[in-house]
Amino acid sequence: MVNKAKKKPNWIHKDLLGLEYLSKEDIDLLLDTADSFREILDRSIKKVPALRGKTVVNLFYEPSTRTRVSFEIAAKRLSADVINIATETSSVKKGETLNDTGKNIEALKADIIVVRHNCSGAAAMLARHVNISVVNAGDGWHEHPTQGLLDIFTLKKKLGRIEGLNVSIVGDIAHSRVARSNIWGLTKLGASVTVCAPDILIPPGIEDMGVKTTDNIDEALSKADAVNVLRMQFERDEKGAFPQQIEYFKKFGITAERLQPAKKDIVIMHPGPVNRGIEISTEVADGLNSVILEQVTNGIAVRMAVLYWLSQAREKNKL
Repeated sequence: MVNKAKKKPNWIHKDLLGLEYLSKEDIDLLLDTADSFREILDRSIKKVPALRGKTVVNLFYEPSTRTRVSFEIAAKRLSADVINIATETSSVKKGETLNDTGKNIEALKADIIVVRHNCSGAAAMLARHVNISVVNAGDGWHEHPTQGLLDIFTLKKKLGRIEGLNVSIVGDIAHSRVARSNIWGLTKLGASVTVCAPDILIPPGIEDMGVKTTDNIDEALSKADAVNVLRMQFERDEKGAFPQQIEYFKKFGITAERLQPAKKDIVIMHPGPVNRGIEISTEVADGLNSVILEQVTNGIAVRMAVLYWLSQAREKNKL
């Protein structure tokens, strides 16, 4: 694998817990490395030996399709061995704690744990208790760093840059780990970010992250170079305070009609799973401006880059 990073790599991170904790240079390095891995996915033989002899464990406490499969494919493309642990059929059901599970995985001589958990901070807690690398694949409402990276990577591939872009994030901001990772990454790379949602779904103080807020979808779309449409997490509506699905689509749904005044080349993104007719219309989701499936493919390259650099950090720093 040829590293296309312009600067000499100085990756010293044991774990990837969130984009909040990375510098602009860290993010640029990961994006450049992902770019070099991306072309591997179009080869007839889609594999390189970069992680041969390493073992990656996917430890998922929440349901997942894209993220878990993407990490599995990424690790296998790097020639790593992959173990998937379904917590519903593991010792977790017998009362084993996350930390104990992690220590046992470490004792089995695995090299990297990819963990998804419903509690914010779970990945960071696990990382403090094991010496092997931990990748946060989504923790509660906190962050989903590889989704943020793949969204940014896709946007950069499509528009050629991040600095100076206007990006709107629309949907359930309050409960979205994807939104937070995108905000941290995009703002560090020089983009202007606007979040748009009903007032109840805009968390207090989010402006401190360097974003603008609005509850007017037409305003959010008017100058946007890209819009990242988030899934409405109705399952978290314990108090029945969310707008009804039909009402939400009417006021905030991304439709062809609503995009008429927007830039003709506006990029339409969605981290999935897509709820058609609730947050986005089928016409837009499958339209020419949509990069939703490109995001899925690019996610493999981004996760290859993350796994590669965490492995390199351990070798370089004897972590």
